[in-house]
Amino acid sequence: MESRVLLRATVPVAGIPQLRRPIVAIHRQFSTASSFTAFAKPIGAIGEGGNLISGRQLRPILLLESSPEKREILKPVKAAAAEGGESAGETKPGILGKYPWLVTGFFFFMWYFLNVIFNILNKKIYNYFPYPYFVSVIHLLVGVVYCLISWSVGLPKRAPIDANLLKVLIPVAVCHALGHVTSNVSFAAVAVSFTHTIKALEPFFNAAASQFVLGQSIPISLWLSLLPVVLGVSMASLTELSFNWLGFISAMISNVSFTYRSIFSKKAMTDMDSTNVYAYISIIALFVCIPPAIIVEGPQLLKHGFNDAIAKVGMTKFVTDLFWVGMFYHLYNQLATNTLERVAPLTHAVGNVLKRVFVIGFSIVIFGNKISTQTGIGTGIAIAGVAMYSVIKAKIEEDKRKGKTA
Repeated sequence: MESRVLLRATVPVAGIPQLRRPIVAIHRQFSTASSFTAFAKPIGAIGEGGNLISGRQLRPILLLESSPEKREILKPVKAAAAEGGESAGETKPGILGKYPWLVTGFFFFMWYFLNVIFNILNKKIYNYFPYPYFVSVIHLLVGVVYCLISWSVGLPKRAPIDANLLKVLIPVAVCHALGHVTSNVSFAAVAVSFTHTIKALEPFFNAAASQFVLGQSIPISLWLSLLPVVLGVSMASLTELSFNWLGFISAMISNVSFTYRSIFSKKAMTDMDSTNVYAYISIIALFVCIPPAIIVEGPQLLKHGFNDAIAKVGMTKFVTDLFWVGMFYHLYNQLATNTLERVAPLTHAVGNVLKRVFVIGFSIVIFGNKISTQTGIGTGIAIAGVAMYSVIKAKIEEDKRKGKTA
């Protein structure tokens, strides 16, 4: 078949210049060579719209015009693959594969939703059970039980841990535990909106630690973007109606703790997936939180803490509230990590700022917290500063990553 097509191709075709070497000669030359198949594809095998003969690519129209009955043989490979795709067992992508932004949007929605529900339910518990050390232990305990059950069914498969990895995770877990407990002390002492306004200062502590502890050079643009954050938090604190020093100092300690958690996390880089890392950190943090809870709140809980809570809301509601607040805490933290893996740092940074806005707004509406005009303006300025800082920092990190890749 190949010989006949090539022979017919030697007939002159109007409007097409003749090849310098006769195609018949070319065919004879390669029919005797042992490497013919390595240099020439069969005529029926089209590669990117042409046919390789003697190392050259002939336009399909030359062969089509000179040999009309062979047109079926000269169909492009892509068209043939498209016709036979279903018979080859290829499946069309589903709606989630076709529109990945739906999955990402769902992750953001669930992250926001669980975070808002956690903050609201957490504050409601403190209104009738003001024991933040014990509640912090419950948060971690429910999450650890959830992780153990997930490991037992293989979702996800538990990653092995050795002594070296344990040593680098312990400082991260200790800072995580301290930051978590002090955040809850602040939540119990002041309005949720005020605690989140103070926690907007966390980027300032991150920048200071990077500059003076790690010795990294922080661009002047980042420092300038932090000025509105400091100014806004100061304005909000001066006229906050629920202000007290316990809530303010606890939130500030939480900022410092989470800053050092970030520092130790950079030193504890591991190939383990984020779900397993967070599970191990939660387990270690649980053991760190139990002793202070027993020492600080144990006697009061046994004396009247549990009895007062059960008398106010009943045993069933008390237990279910503690269970669900622990579940929401663990799931929203896990979803925050999963969302970060799906999007660029800039998108995640902006999303984190919007999450804080949602939490502050919903807490004011749900609890009916009265805020002064200056507090509202200060909170807005602080959030705007955090947004500027997050965008600038994410762009700097992205440029560094592109530079390394290049």
